[in-house]
Amino acid sequence: MFVFMCAGCGAELSAPLTRVVLPVHTHQKYGNGIQLPVLMETGTFAVEPEPSGPPWRRWEEIDPDEAAARGIYAPVHFLSDGAPGAVVIAPGDIRGTVLIPEKCGGYCCGLDGADGPNLACETCGLPVATRIDDCSLWQAVWLAPEAVRRRPVDGADAAPLSWAELAAEGRSTPPFEPITGWGGPQRGSHHWWSWSPRWEAATGRALAHLLAESGGRPVTVPGGLSAEVFQRGLDTLLPAGPPARRAVLAGPGLPAPEADLDILIVPVHPQTGEYWAPPNRDATVHPVPLPLGVWWWLAFPEPHLYAPASGVMPDGVLRDDPGAPHPRSLFRHDAAVFHHTLVRLPAVRSQWLRESLEKLTQDMRTRLF
Repeated sequence: MFVFMCAGCGAELSAPLTRVVLPVHTHQKYGNGIQLPVLMETGTFAVEPEPSGPPWRRWEEIDPDEAAARGIYAPVHFLSDGAPGAVVIAPGDIRGTVLIPEKCGGYCCGLDGADGPNLACETCGLPVATRIDDCSLWQAVWLAPEAVRRRPVDGADAAPLSWAELAAEGRSTPPFEPITGWGGPQRGSHHWWSWSPRWEAATGRALAHLLAESGGRPVTVPGGLSAEVFQRGLDTLLPAGPPARRAVLAGPGLPAPEADLDILIVPVHPQTGEYWAPPNRDATVHPVPLPLGVWWWLAFPEPHLYAPASGVMPDGVLRDDPGAPHPRSLFRHDAAVFHHTLVRLPAVRSQWLRESLEKLTQDMRTRLF
């Protein structure tokens, strides 16, 4: 557990925080005029390992060997030459800062951080962080890596939870959720049920890994919700024809995968970032990562349960409350997360994968992403 302090004067800038994995949907831009919630859970922080923020360079200005050394193997529009190690926290966990008015421009429905750090240390005035709460962006505060330092909190060390402990908690992320938007015919906020933005980001990353591990062969996934979110994309992006490879869910609480299966869709430890690995299996296993909450719902889907009645209804009577409505639209992956992941996988340099992606028409992209 750590407290973040101003690098200029040493003033405390945060509540005590525990490090967790950077969420897959951290940099997601979702829809238009959408009210997204807070990115980080209270009491946690995550670190962006890659450079972020200005200055930026176009792909044409970057030597391919330099890009490969940074772990990027296919073209991107821009690369940041900013400092790595930006820290993201929940807005409610920031302390001792004030807004910088001249850095709060360029927003639509809130602060978007386009003008650089917009929070200064209240004690010394050093710009230390960027508050983001604009529409279609996850609400967060980003601490500038060169402007803050972190100090361990005495007596607050705790070992990460084991997989068994995480399984006992059973915290899952539902695939559907109510979305809130601004504006529209009502000229105010309005709501509708949709596929979860978290799922669209998580499966966008996983789809890139599935393509990379396919070797250019068709891939099948288990039926049900797994097939609903993955199979259409796999069938579109991979060549047809046998023999197909199988990708299966594997992780805590599930039977050990068959020995001949090597593509395993596994959970990511939310504190350490480690992929779950089956015991007594060699390095031929190809893991496809999913955030634990998304993986848990796929592995152990929650049925719609009857809730015990209360109030005026007699004891012993069960009330059948309607479940979450299934979205009417087909599932779509987050295109930006998919591309961000794929260009960072060495397999993207293979000819078959480059050709597969180049054959996609705009219509196909619209239906998949």
